[in-house]
Amino acid sequence: MRKQLILFACTTLLSLTAWAQTGRVGMYSVGFYNLENLFDTQHDEGKNDYEYLPDGANKWTNMKYQSKLKNMSRVLAEMGTDRIPTGCAIIGVSEVENAHCLRDLCAQEVLAKRHMKFCHIEGPDQRGVDCGLLYNPTFFTPAKVWLQPYVLKDRDARPTRGFLTVQGTLAGDSITVIVCHWPSRFSGKSARVWAGQQVKAEKDSIVRANPRMKILVMGDMNDDPFDESLSSGLGGRRKMADVKTPMDMFNPWWQILLDGKGTLKYDGKWNLFDQIIVSQTLTKGTPTKDYSSLTFYKAEIFNREYLLQQSGKYKGNPKRTHASGVWMDGYSDHLPVVTYFVKKM
Repeated sequence: MRKQLILFACTTLLSLTAWAQTGRVGMYSVGFYNLENLFDTQHDEGKNDYEYLPDGANKWTNMKYQSKLKNMSRVLAEMGTDRIPTGCAIIGVSEVENAHCLRDLCAQEVLAKRHMKFCHIEGPDQRGVDCGLLYNPTFFTPAKVWLQPYVLKDRDARPTRGFLTVQGTLAGDSITVIVCHWPSRFSGKSARVWAGQQVKAEKDSIVRANPRMKILVMGDMNDDPFDESLSSGLGGRRKMADVKTPMDMFNPWWQILLDGKGTLKYDGKWNLFDQIIVSQTLTKGTPTKDYSSLTFYKAEIFNREYLLQQSGKYKGNPKRTHASGVWMDGYSDHLPVVTYFVKKM
């Protein structure tokens, strides 16, 4: 039976690839990348961004900022190109300081060639880091953007990042993308469970208003797929067959982590905090081979040799911008993730 299932899966993938090559199926990629502190060199009033100033702890000069922009744009431009030459139609990002940084990022040559644009709303995070959404206007058209706030339970807690929500059209289908950066591990498990519950409430409200809406929840969740915030709070399911109601979601990264792959390392062990989780409306085509609307196809971690440390104590870890206070001219402490979707032409 197992051999038959593997053969069926391989046959299905080959068929989809063949259809895409003949123009019978369109393929679209959507990504997410934690940019690890994409700060400009100017102070933002009311924000604790002092370590990323020219005279700050990181000596964050314009030369370093320009190098960071170039490095980030290289990765963003290459994401999704393993299967689609034009790369990602949509990319959610986190740890970006402001709209100025996103504007400079989209102006980088490799992204400007694709006329990449962005959505962003300034949030309340004390350090000033926000989420953003980059998109290729050839494929995605935004219609509505809002920042759903993270509602604090504790009055004394610090305001934190909200959930950037963008509604628009991809491949002719209505889609909502919710970009997240959930509270850190230092904030405690309950803060992330509460984040998962809040995003689920927002997502369920959107589903009730439009049962046909296709929804992606993406971001740096600071939790693995099987943790309570995602499996219970958000309602992410390990297997597509377990997505039984419109309120459930399919989390393809659960199995990928169990297979020993991740997006960041801690004490030599992979975690997979960076995820793109899909609504039931994006999974319906797969069992019946009905790809008349946008349908989930595949999820994968985007990895390149240049994104990893090649020597030393942290060999094999993602190559960071800074390590132990030393500028590494690297990329991020996270690896990006990419999902692919198909639709009959």
